[in-house]
Amino acid sequence: MRKRIVITGLGLVSPMGCGAEKVWKAILDGEDGFNYITRFDASTFPTTFAAEVKDFSLEDYINETGAHKDALNPTQFALAATAQACRQAGIEIEQAAENSSIDRSRLGIYMGSGEGPIDHETFFAAIAGSAGEGGREIDWQKWTNITNQMMLGPREIEQQPNIPAGHISLMTRARGPVRSCLTACAASSQAIGEASLMLRRGRADIMLAGGSHSMIHPLGVTGFNKLTALSERNDNIHTASRPFTKDRDGFIIGEGSAVLVLETLESAKSRGAEILAEIAGYGSSCDAFRVTDMHEDARGGSAAIEQALKDAGVGKEEIEYINAHGTSTGENDRIETKAIKNVFGEMAYKIPVSSVKSMLGHLIGSAGAAELITCVMALRDGIIPQTANYGEPDPELDLDYVPNKPRKKELNCVMSESFGFGGQNDVLVLKKFE
Repeated sequence: MRKRIVITGLGLVSPMGCGAEKVWKAILDGEDGFNYITRFDASTFPTTFAAEVKDFSLEDYINETGAHKDALNPTQFALAATAQACRQAGIEIEQAAENSSIDRSRLGIYMGSGEGPIDHETFFAAIAGSAGEGGREIDWQKWTNITNQMMLGPREIEQQPNIPAGHISLMTRARGPVRSCLTACAASSQAIGEASLMLRRGRADIMLAGGSHSMIHPLGVTGFNKLTALSERNDNIHTASRPFTKDRDGFIIGEGSAVLVLETLESAKSRGAEILAEIAGYGSSCDAFRVTDMHEDARGGSAAIEQALKDAGVGKEEIEYINAHGTSTGENDRIETKAIKNVFGEMAYKIPVSSVKSMLGHLIGSAGAAELITCVMALRDGIIPQTANYGEPDPELDLDYVPNKPRKKELNCVMSESFGFGGQNDVLVLKKFE
């Protein structure tokens, strides 16, 4: 018999605050996490605003901060989100974990992460310079001065994509399987999906799964600006993210971390943990098309949706809400709508679809997990979150996008979609636990 996988803890660090309950309330109240960039002077950039995490201190969440003194923002966010999720699930962390009844060799971690260390060859050419045309000589003194400031030592190690999971294992004393994935905007949904498969296969009893990411730095913003993926509504930032609307012009880059405690039903029951929802199905595919473009026929997204439904063993008519990837870019919203229509046909017009990125921003490698948390809350409260800033409809996009205000609706089965650069598509089906 297939093992049932349930959710027993939620942790969230976001531009709208920390904690699932706080962020959920802010979403339903129509607030947002957008402001002008403070990490660097972006006044000359095409996009001058973002969704930054504000007023964050790791000391508010854990006691043993010394072990994480060199941790970069994504790792600190991940530690705080994990601490929240573990406390809700009744899983001891830090010193308290040493005497826990939980078998730490059966506790695993799966985190979606962001980019790793910079490309050293490009760094050499751009910063250190060369000796003459085609030369490769590096000025040793200049180079060592730069590396002493920027690269050598713990800070370089902390850039490795697997480091957030490593710090989490240190905090939780987890000695089970520890994994990381780098599938861009789909990473944290992939981490949750694959963690649930590991639990089904008996590789662990409990998995801490999600993602953590921050790209609010000059390289990150420049890259997305060059791709014309970011909104440039610098004079109207609070309504700049407008998924599925005719005049959408891009997403708002965000940062943060979202972590969920997943475990087998047997484990949750044996511990007396409160069960928040059930992971029923997972689908994953690749477009096998252009690296930064989705296939026009939405073949990748459609395949992932079909797989998730089959894996969950649910009929198309059972899906009562779709939490869309919904980036507010011209391409994503159009092709995602097509994918939904490809799979659901005429039923697509009866399924509410919304994007919380319109308020939360696009948290990149942690987006899918953060949005899945809102699905857990939607199931619990019987409320569908709205697509904020929805204005003039796009004639090509004619589904029910839950415009501008939340909607009361009893929910039993919902779907969350994540699509990333590289053609990655990951879809999760979530059920109210019975």
